[in-house]
Amino acid sequence: MDNLQIGRHISGQFNEDLERVINNVMHMGGLVEKQLTDALAAVDTTDVTLAKEVLSNDYQVNAYEVSIDDECTRIIAKRQPAAGDLRLIMAIVKTITDLERIGDEAEKIARVALENFSSSQQDLLVNLDNLGRRVLEFLQASLDAFTRMDCDAAIKIHQMDDKINREYEALIRQLMTYMMEDPRSIPQIMTVIWSARALERIGDRCQNICEYIIYFVKGKVVRHTTAEDMKNL
Repeated sequence: MDNLQIGRHISGQFNEDLERVINNVMHMGGLVEKQLTDALAAVDTTDVTLAKEVLSNDYQVNAYEVSIDDECTRIIAKRQPAAGDLRLIMAIVKTITDLERIGDEAEKIARVALENFSSSQQDLLVNLDNLGRRVLEFLQASLDAFTRMDCDAAIKIHQMDDKINREYEALIRQLMTYMMEDPRSIPQIMTVIWSARALERIGDRCQNICEYIIYFVKGKVVRHTTAEDMKNL
C-alpha cells in the first residue's frame, strides 16, 4: 500500500476515496480467486454442487465491477486527478474489467464438472487440473503484485504466461489426438478444450494486470514490449 502514496493528498476525503476503491478491488480479486479455486476443485472432484455454486456466484463479481467502475468515475469527476493519481484510477478500471472476465472464464471451467466422463477420460481432466493450478498461481501472484503495486514483481510474473501457453498447446494437441482416436468422445472433449482455452485466457488477463501495474509505477504502456526490453525499464 505504501507504493500508492495515498497519504500525500491534502484532502483527507480523497485519501479515503482511494483507499475504499483499492480495498474493493482487493475484495473483488479475492472473490475471483475463490471462483477459480472452486471451479478447479469442482472439476477435480466432479462436485456438481460446487460447480453450480460457482455459476450462481458470478453475479457477485459483476456487481463488484459495476460498483468500482462507478466509484472511479465519481472520483474522476469530483477530484479531477492528475499524473500518478489518474494512472492509478485507470489501472484500477482496467484491472476490474479483466477480473470480471476471469470470473466469466471460471464459470466455463466449472461447467466441465457437469459433464459425464468415462474412466478412460479422467487422465485428460488431470492434465486440465495441472494447467489450472499453474494458472491459479499466476492469478495469485498477479493480485499480490497489484496489492503492493510492485513493478519488479509484475515484470517477473509477466513471464509466467509463456509457460502457460506451452502447457496449453501441449494439452490441446493431446485432446485433438484423443478425439481422432475416439470420435464418440468429441462432445465431452470439446468441453475440456473450451475449459483449457478459458485457462489460457485467464493467463492473458493476469498478464494484463501486470502491465497495468507497470503502467502505474513507470507511466509506460508495455503491451507490445518484448520481455527483454521490459526487464530494462
